Amino acid sequence: MAGYRWKTFFEEEDRPEKPRRFGVTEMRGPHFSLLSQNHLQDVFESMGQFVDGLKFAGGSHSLIPKSYIKEVTEMAHKHNVYVSSGDWAEHLPRKGPSAFQDYIEECKRLGIDTIEIDAGSLGVPEDVLLRYVRLVKSGGLRAKPLFAVKFNKSDIPSKRDRAFGSYVVPTPRTSELVEDVDLLIRKAERCLEAGADMIMIDADGVCRQADSMRADIIAKVVSRLGLEKTMFEASNPKTSEWFIKQYGPRVNLFVDHSQVMDLECLRGRNLGRDHASVLGSSYFLL
Repeated sequence: MAGYRWKTFFEEEDRPEKPRRFGVTEMRGPHFSLLSQNHLQDVFESMGQFVDGLKFAGGSHSLIPKSYIKEVTEMAHKHNVYVSSGDWAEHLPRKGPSAFQDYIEECKRLGIDTIEIDAGSLGVPEDVLLRYVRLVKSGGLRAKPLFAVKFNKSDIPSKRDRAFGSYVVPTPRTSELVEDVDLLIRKAERCLEAGADMIMIDADGVCRQADSMRADIIAKVVSRLGLEKTMFEASNPKTSEWFIKQYGPRVNLFVDHSQVMDLECLRGRNLGRDHASVLGSSYFLL
């Protein structure tokens, strides 16, 4: 690791060695484009110290041969990098009651360490979501529920008083989405109580672009759940820079593989505002 000594952290601001509980960098795997084993190997060998996790985003692993996935997970583990299934579990309920348990066992066989559960896409009652979290944990894997700040209007709990045990008429599903950060936090807190390891916050409506960051929502989520238990998607280097400026190097971020070095330079705080002058203009053309 002597090759990384160009970094100069202030001692109290540095992150611990892997495996880390904060300052985590999760890297997007194959999604919009193919990412070959050679490319992944290059990333791990050159920047493996800075990569904590690899995520098969968008259900991409469902299209990749299982033998390839197994080879990738083994490669990642050699560099102390965990592997996440990404948001694919929402496609399982339609296959029957045992499908989710089968999916957990399949992930274990492939070497996947973390199962991401998209609470919005699943569309299941909260008690079922909590049961999924417990199933993942009982299977020996890490559970990471994903929440968006916007919910279907029919999912917003009624504030009307009712007699205990009385029948509640189901609210018809609508196409209207309602922003409710308090509901997001309450559901996330219950998942953490059920054993979830971390909460993933969907970028849509919160942190998709640096010029439209919802600082109020992010601050409320961080204050209630804590930096260690939350991860935010940084869609581009400007978004990463915003998070580091606001919350320091300890914030957990999910980025594209092309942004790993840029993010680590931001975390290090040793390149100044114009870190492009150090990396070179060609870096940002990747």
